[in-house]
Amino acid sequence: MTQTDTIESFVPDADNTRLLRDAFGRFVTGVTIVTAMTEDGPIGITANSFSSVSLNPALALWSPDKGSRRAGHFLNAKHYAIHVLAADQSDLCWAIAKDAYGLRDKGLTTNQVDVPLIEGCLARFECTQVQTVDAGDHTIILGSIDRTTLRQDGEALGFFKGKMGVFSTND
Repeated sequence: MTQTDTIESFVPDADNTRLLRDAFGRFVTGVTIVTAMTEDGPIGITANSFSSVSLNPALALWSPDKGSRRAGHFLNAKHYAIHVLAADQSDLCWAIAKDAYGLRDKGLTTNQVDVPLIEGCLARFECTQVQTVDAGDHTIILGSIDRTTLRQDGEALGFFKGKMGVFSTND
């Protein structure tokens, strides 16, 4: 730490949610798109709230904002897929952030339970919803991982301080 670093401490409350959001933004996360099928076709949502939970049984979670118009589709979806995006998929990430149905014309394949699948991602987790947990202004969706697809190379799309970036290793 240098003399020019500024440290700010605060007790989170309703009046300083921007500061809390900024603090959360200091944690570098990967970027995902979660997909499901609706009566109107494939739907997607960008999310950085993805986390592994358990290896045995294989479980993962993610947390949509209750205020999102898309949340209800995912809360009602028995099956969905979480796609960990590669660095070259930032345009797709922004397209889905702007349009829930932006996957309609992408020529996606679907799995055996009709979940839309995005190709080229670093990893994909095809899940069955097993539990939801009310968590403040979000809902935690816990899924049992039915199938995983893993790409052996590629750089990761990441999110830090409100901006997208590319992350790679030196191997």
